[in-house]
Amino acid sequence: MKNPPTTRTTGRYKLQYRGVECLNCGHPLDLSDKYCPNCSQANSTKKLSLLDFFEEYFTNILSYDSKILQTLTALLLRPGKITRDYIAGKRLSYTNPFRFLLSLAIIYFLLISISGEFENLNKFGSENKESIFNFQKQINNIEFDSEEEKKQALAAIDSLKKQQYIGNKINNKDSIILSNPVLHFKNINNDGVTERFFNKIQFFNAAIKNDTIFSFTESVAKYDLANSTENEMAYNLSNSLVEIEKRPGTFVNTLISKSPFATFFFLPFFSLFIWLAYIRKKHTYTDHLIFSFHNQSLLFILLIVSYLVNAIFNFSSEGIFILIFALYLYKAMRNFYQQGRFKTIVKYVFLNSVFIILGIIAITILIAASVFTY
Repeated sequence: MKNPPTTRTTGRYKLQYRGVECLNCGHPLDLSDKYCPNCSQANSTKKLSLLDFFEEYFTNILSYDSKILQTLTALLLRPGKITRDYIAGKRLSYTNPFRFLLSLAIIYFLLISISGEFENLNKFGSENKESIFNFQKQINNIEFDSEEEKKQALAAIDSLKKQQYIGNKINNKDSIILSNPVLHFKNINNDGVTERFFNKIQFFNAAIKNDTIFSFTESVAKYDLANSTENEMAYNLSNSLVEIEKRPGTFVNTLISKSPFATFFFLPFFSLFIWLAYIRKKHTYTDHLIFSFHNQSLLFILLIVSYLVNAIFNFSSEGIFILIFALYLYKAMRNFYQQGRFKTIVKYVFLNSVFIILGIIAITILIAASVFTY
């Protein structure tokens, strides 16, 4: 043995279990090698026992927890420095920026989703709307503290009556469509492209709600429709809109569940504008992307803390934490890009304006895609 280990090892890493060839990749090893220098697998020929298996598992967990702690400390206390360290090659001490951001995004949107607040919106869905006249019949059985309170209740009923009147007008239009659906659909085909598509959506909306149509294939057979892509798209969109109208809260929760993944389609585009703003700096596009990941991670950390503060103390703290992030972002830009205050402020305003615009576009695309696939 050329280079014997200088320290004793225990468990499956004992010297007696060392091999001279990696069991994973076949790379030649010395008995002093605790790990394979080629693939990093442990140099051990010992069969895994149950104790070895759990020991290895918890060792990996503790190692990852240590990285999380160091990453959190660097993010919170040294804005911008963690990105400088990471792109300089000091990566072993920190978690992967992409994985870290994804984990935080999933945690945050999961917290919002399981809170159940948006599910309460389902009570406003079309499935749960009661007749307005039922309220009016019951209004006389309610004891009010004053005559003024009763007047306010009656005024609310009048407002609901107006909504019902509008609803009845819509139902009348549906009745006209369904009185002769085959002829009505043929007349739609004479309209322009945009008008035709929206009229088809209205047609399928009426059919799905009132004529027990459960699939596009069924509507093709029943109304003698062409089995075209346009007709199928109009049907699918109508079906989604009907489902959203029935359970709006469930739709919002579905939308939130997709948000973490939308974040990762949004940030690469935003990083292009950072690259343009700092094009004279000797940073690659990937450097700017990592900077975006780190700052977005900090934003999700603050939002998670804000959510917990709101839940525990019944206090709306979002504004405070957004302000903290705004100050943090300025400091991170100064530390990472090493530019003066004036240039940093100008680029700060520019990039935040771009961020808002791209955010609105991303949200619009997400909502549209969710409606089509709901």
